[in-house]
Amino acid sequence: MVLSLQIVLVVTSLILGLSVLLHKGKGGGLSSLFGGGMQSSLSGSTVVEKNLDRLTVTTAVIWIAAIVGLNLVVHYNVG
Repeated sequence: MVLSLQIVLVVTSLILGLSVLLHKGKGGGLSSLFGGGMQSSLSGSTVVEKNLDRLTVTTAVIWIAAIVGLNLVVHYNVG
C-alpha cells in the first residue's frame, strides 16, 4: 500500500511539474522577464490551454490525495 502510494506520488509530481512548465506565461511575472510578456492577449484561451488547465488541476488533486493517503497509512500503520 505504501509503495503504491509512493509511486503515485512520484508520477503525479513529475506530471504536475511538467504541466506547470507547459503553461503559457500570463505576463507581469518572471515570464515577462524572459520575453513571455511580449505576446498579444487578443487570442484568448485555446482548447489546448483549457485541457492543460484541467490536467494540472486533476493532477494536483490526485497529488494531494496521495500525500494525505500516504500520511494516514504511515501514521496508522495500516499496511
